[in-house]
Amino acid sequence: MAETDRPQDPNCDQSEDRRCRGRPQLRPDDETRQIVYEAARHQFAESGYAATSMETVARSAGISTKTLYRLVPNKATLFEGMVTDRLDRFLSEVNLRAIDCAEIDEALYAALLACASLSLDPEVIALQRMILQETGKADLARTLYQNGMARNAAALADWLRRQQKRGLIACEDTDEAAGFLLGMVAFVPQRAAVFGGLPLPSKQQIEARVRHCVALFLRGCQAGARG
Repeated sequence: MAETDRPQDPNCDQSEDRRCRGRPQLRPDDETRQIVYEAARHQFAESGYAATSMETVARSAGISTKTLYRLVPNKATLFEGMVTDRLDRFLSEVNLRAIDCAEIDEALYAALLACASLSLDPEVIALQRMILQETGKADLARTLYQNGMARNAAALADWLRRQQKRGLIACEDTDEAAGFLLGMVAFVPQRAAVFGGLPLPSKQQIEARVRHCVALFLRGCQAGARG
């Protein structure tokens, strides 16, 4: 069929006809970034930072390398964005405010279980192991701490402050209390897995550990329990 004989796309005028024919529907950049971050998370966890290339991530995400570099300029930025996205999705899926109306022991259990589940997530542990194996990459450790661990603790501290304002708990420093709680529930099994190569606790073991930590914390901090 001659060029002038091709059917015209009703949404395109003749000047735009050449560009409109056969053009695939474009995916929004934000949606593509989500796919990229998912691919990067798996690649970094499985292969390590040094062995993961932008080309490998692009291939895993099903996009061209050119598109990846347009969205993310370099591997360091990709790692930072991936860690930030991981926690952003966690905080959006686990809305700690949604459990404010529960009894304080059940509310604290749900809040702390959510935070512990992130700290003990197998891919988070894999990223920590990866960073330990990378030499001269203090910036990676800083990114994981600031965009992951510190924000996790800050979210829990903010939730504790709301419970204190509601008169359900009494503690002098909610930021410190959040650190204590995360330390009790997650840091020992986390370090055993990262440094000792031991298996992560099962879901049932995590739940039991959280219950015990909640009981210990409220024994000293629940409003009306002192004195």
